[in-house]
Amino acid sequence: MPAPGWFGRLFARTRRHAPLKAVGTTVYITAFFVAYFWLLENPRVPPTVMPLTALDRAVPFSTVWLPAYLSLWLYVSLPPAFIETRRALVGYGIAIGAVCVLGLGSFVLWPTAVPPHLVDLANTPEMALLQGIDATGNACPSMHVATALFSGLWLHRLLAEVGAPRALRLANLLWGVAIVYSTLAIKQHVAIDMLGGLVLGGLGAWGSLAWYGRLSR
Repeated sequence: MPAPGWFGRLFARTRRHAPLKAVGTTVYITAFFVAYFWLLENPRVPPTVMPLTALDRAVPFSTVWLPAYLSLWLYVSLPPAFIETRRALVGYGIAIGAVCVLGLGSFVLWPTAVPPHLVDLANTPEMALLQGIDATGNACPSMHVATALFSGLWLHRLLAEVGAPRALRLANLLWGVAIVYSTLAIKQHVAIDMLGGLVLGGLGAWGSLAWYGRLSR
């Protein structure tokens, strides 16, 4: 019987420890949202309004990018689904948990917000709905950006492991970039928030992937 191709190997990985993955991902996302929204509603001190930069002024507002923004929650669920061993899965959970705790801790110590009135909510009901749920606080670092970068780098590594085609790895890159860009395009974050998220997510991914590389030897 021939060895399974990349898709077969990837599918087989999703079946390993599936209950743990499903429960763990759900618990992590739920716990994050509970803490995130509590801090959003209960800042320790009045939030600092983040300044606009030339990049913010150069990126036009467009609700076209809203689906990319919302797709983060599917995106972040893919890396744990594709991890093969329990030990690697636990290590991944610790790493992404550390990224989230550091981000939430920064919101405790230094509450921040996006400048008001960047979006005309009267003419964009979809944005009014989004901001009614997720106000433009807890801004810096952008956890949307941090978790997107963390997930994207892990996805790249896992797709390479199963021999996924370059086109799929490129699609992963473009998806991650679209999520990051969407935070600026729908004005939920400003460039400084994005930079903070890139640093936080990048460091978390770098450290955890270095550990994963040693584990895989």
